[in-house]
Amino acid sequence: MIAPQPPRRNGLIAAVLAGMIGGMLGLSFAAVPLYRLFCQVTGYGGTPRIDAAASPGAVERRITIRFNADVNTAMPWKFAPAQPAITLRLGEEAVAFYVARNPTAAPVTGVATYNVTPEKAARYFNKTACFCFDEQTLAPGQDMSFPLSFWIDPAIADDPATRDITTITLSYTFFRALDDATIAKAGPHVGPLRATP
Repeated sequence: MIAPQPPRRNGLIAAVLAGMIGGMLGLSFAAVPLYRLFCQVTGYGGTPRIDAAASPGAVERRITIRFNADVNTAMPWKFAPAQPAITLRLGEEAVAFYVARNPTAAPVTGVATYNVTPEKAARYFNKTACFCFDEQTLAPGQDMSFPLSFWIDPAIADDPATRDITTITLSYTFFRALDDATIAKAGPHVGPLRATP
């Protein structure tokens, strides 16, 4: 037979367990923004770096950037790149656009995520301005253009793992934002969790 624990020891165990549960809950809420930051800084998982630094200047070698656009099944928008591809010199800053339309009779809020393929090129893809991870709301029937400014680091040509790359694909996917999806009971969503006042 197991002897009963003194009340003080039970209280200590309960406090430790509550602290562990609270810590795990806090880490789960912090996981998405921390992972996003990690990916943006390192280029991990095909995530291009977001950096306000100016391009180092263009070199002669050229590379083609293809643009892809998708929407989650719960997102009613029409979403596409304004241009299918552009060819630019390494180190040259470029501007491209994506366009979206809300064909519904109600406002819809979305959040875009992105990635680069091949993944090994992501660390050399530097975005200086983009619309990713920011909530965008379109009124019924509204069209909107989303600009993107970027440059490809010339170091991609010196890396043995990437020097053979001649084409990079940048893909954006729009998801219905968390608050909007909850209101519309739309199902899957992506976006930062925000505390309500």
